[in-house]
Amino acid sequence: MTRIVCVAGARPNYMKIKPVMDALERRGAEVVLVHTGQHYDESMNDVFFRDLGIRPPDRYLGAGSGSHAQQTGRVMAAFEPLVEDLAPDAVVVVGDINSTLACALVTAKTGPLLAHVEAGLRSRDWSMPEEVNRVATDRVSDYLLAPSPDAAANLRAEGYREDQIHVVGNVMIDTLLANLDRARQSDVLTRHGLTRGGYGLVTLHRPANVDDPGALRGLLKALGEIAGRCPLLLPVHPRAAQRLAELGVPDGIRLLPAAGYLDFIALQDSARLVLTDSGGVQEETTALGVPCVTLRENTERPITVAEGTNVLAGTDPDRIVATVDKVLDDPPPPRCPALWDGRASERIAAVLLDGGPARTRPRPTDLVPAAGHGPQ
Repeated sequence: MTRIVCVAGARPNYMKIKPVMDALERRGAEVVLVHTGQHYDESMNDVFFRDLGIRPPDRYLGAGSGSHAQQTGRVMAAFEPLVEDLAPDAVVVVGDINSTLACALVTAKTGPLLAHVEAGLRSRDWSMPEEVNRVATDRVSDYLLAPSPDAAANLRAEGYREDQIHVVGNVMIDTLLANLDRARQSDVLTRHGLTRGGYGLVTLHRPANVDDPGALRGLLKALGEIAGRCPLLLPVHPRAAQRLAELGVPDGIRLLPAAGYLDFIALQDSARLVLTDSGGVQEETTALGVPCVTLRENTERPITVAEGTNVLAGTDPDRIVATVDKVLDDPPPPRCPALWDGRASERIAAVLLDGGPARTRPRPTDLVPAAGHGPQ
């Protein structure tokens, strides 16, 4: 039996790893779920595991918080003996957090095949820690599982071999579609006295937006103006809670506790628009057909702008307000990229289980002749 280790470390990973685990197990693989503990508190972890029906992790590394170097180092030190003990055929990492890079480096040095879900995403912003994590993880991966053609194009431009690149679709959308009916049965709107289309939803968690008081003050100023036209809800990410308390929140913005997965999907689904700095929310709103305004200067998910409902507004307060006014006056039509069809995880399982073992596959830096260009 093929043994595959699936790694999760923080809330954005949970929605990505669950469908992959399910698809691998349906095809007879032995799946070991490892939780690195990069994020671990009840609101950010247990609720999501419960909402998504994820079984308790088989192994928990307890990495905790700290600087990038501390966190990455702790995960590596804990993951290395686990890989040696389990001797998996392959390790699957998802996304772009520190745990992703840490487990990728250990896997590359210990020998199993490495698969990166969401390979090829690029923001072109080297000041983002996630961008460094994405690029370095791709470099040591055997399987580059791209969510969309633009991500695959990035990988080709960077010189990766065709046998490494697989456009599989978006696993976040697998989870969204599998849970949408349950989310729509949530009582979250009633609980908070909301009506469908009667509010805007805001999420803020990027360090560049919430850790710099000046940047956060500017965003709150813009949100305060927008709230005069469309009341706003802001579920508070733990990263932002203290900063918001220090600065104060303008009238018209209502703070909510961090929401579980089903409640948050229900809030997105019924919102008039969503304002966010989250990559995952850009994808979810595109799948739901809900207008999204991204409060960043760049996005590693440009397909949500080109083929979805997302508009990039930047972080200048006046530009944000002008962008939101335009979106409210003339909402973008719903559009969804190809392969965001709920079957990405099935395609991933096929790639991993039909691709052969590490001893027979070219590894990441092997030179493989292009078709028709080998020795005559």
